[in-house]
Amino acid sequence: MNFEAIVGLEIHVEMKTKSKMFSNAPITFGKEPNTEVTYLDMAYPGAMPSLNKEAVRNAIRVCNALHMTIDQELWFDRKNYFYADLPKGYQITQQKRPIGSDGYLEIEIDGKKKKIEIERLHMEEDTCMQHHFSDYSLLDYNRAGIPLVEIVSRPVMRTGEEARKYVEKIREIVTFSNVSDGKMEEGSLRCDVNISIRPYGSTKFGTKVEVKNLNSISNIEKAIDYEIKRQSECLLLGQEIRQETRRFDEAKKETVLMRVKTDAVDYKYFTEPNIPPVRLSDEFVQNAIDTCPELYDAKLERFLNNYKIAEVDAKILLNNVDFADFFDEMCKFSTNYQNLANFLITTIQGYLNKSNITIKEFKVDPKNCSLLVDMAKNKEINSTQVLDIFNKMVKTNQSPKDIQKEMGATLINDENQIRELILEVIKNNPTLPSDFKAGKTRAQGFVMGQIMKKTGGKINPAIANKLIVEELNK
Repeated sequence: MNFEAIVGLEIHVEMKTKSKMFSNAPITFGKEPNTEVTYLDMAYPGAMPSLNKEAVRNAIRVCNALHMTIDQELWFDRKNYFYADLPKGYQITQQKRPIGSDGYLEIEIDGKKKKIEIERLHMEEDTCMQHHFSDYSLLDYNRAGIPLVEIVSRPVMRTGEEARKYVEKIREIVTFSNVSDGKMEEGSLRCDVNISIRPYGSTKFGTKVEVKNLNSISNIEKAIDYEIKRQSECLLLGQEIRQETRRFDEAKKETVLMRVKTDAVDYKYFTEPNIPPVRLSDEFVQNAIDTCPELYDAKLERFLNNYKIAEVDAKILLNNVDFADFFDEMCKFSTNYQNLANFLITTIQGYLNKSNITIKEFKVDPKNCSLLVDMAKNKEINSTQVLDIFNKMVKTNQSPKDIQKEMGATLINDENQIRELILEVIKNNPTLPSDFKAGKTRAQGFVMGQIMKKTGGKINPAIANKLIVEELNK
């Protein structure tokens, strides 16, 4: 029997605001535990929440990118539960009226577009970070209260590949809109996956299994594919699929049981009494949309149409929004766009990898990088000199022109001077012209090697090659 998988995703995205969702505590990563909290985060009596305006603006931008209907009246609810991860004993969320509903995005599978329907997007506050040990747990409330958007898809995905591409697309939207840094390894983007299977042709959903704590996009795909295989084998063996919460064991490449679910938890939602409904003006909503940074798809189209660079290079540049922004800055100072892309992808990226730093930590001005590329393109310096100047630039951020003068890194472009050097080599090797005319092309390379040796590699190779051929043909 063949089975069809039904996959839905819930994605939590931490927003890059300066303060938390309902308090003025700063948002940081890697600080000492429990040092970035306020009386509100710790649920002191009388503490009153205050809605973060920038978080609302961010949520609107994501809703718009996902083609959602935006609710311009904000309502918040209390989600009550007795866990230690929020001192209040409840989470402020948007259960009944999410800010965004009925959206979609498109992914590409085997060259075909597929629309992934999205049920809702709502705002809420994050919980604290829990560190579990053998017989005790430690709680870090620095994360408690960080603004989140939760994006809930409809169960329309069928494979791990579709889910992976969906998450990649969501990550592109939240990073390029500057809503989040999207770092799964730091918990900025977290994903819960719901998977069930059913016989092909059936319209009834099977028993749903949830997989939590997925820490990378590749693991999302692997966990779904494994779970589809596991559930299919269970049904073929006549075994019942239980409603469970599982985690993905990265070492074993399989899902592992965490707990068995029986009934749905009754969180007893009710309207948050301390946050009155907030009416968003048309102007506020439109401004949030109009001021959204350029998204991935628009930037890709611009790179291809305006800069005319190769699509494969454009997609490499767009793997990281900061990398793409650096390229945009370089393009303000040069029109040799493909050469700029090549230099950024090879030379600069190589330096970043070797130095273990990001492009944001790179100290060289985009203007100086563009100038160096233009100098190479105009044959003012050769490839060896480009690297020598670049290695000096990363230490001093000097203009490549100044470094060129200091190093004496210039090319000989004078045809008379180059011709004299060529004739001297031919004079010392009189068989070269006849060898060349007999089809022995290595004669040309021999002359080039000799004049480069004499000048320390400072000959303009394009001019030299033209003159070598002329002289050997005489």
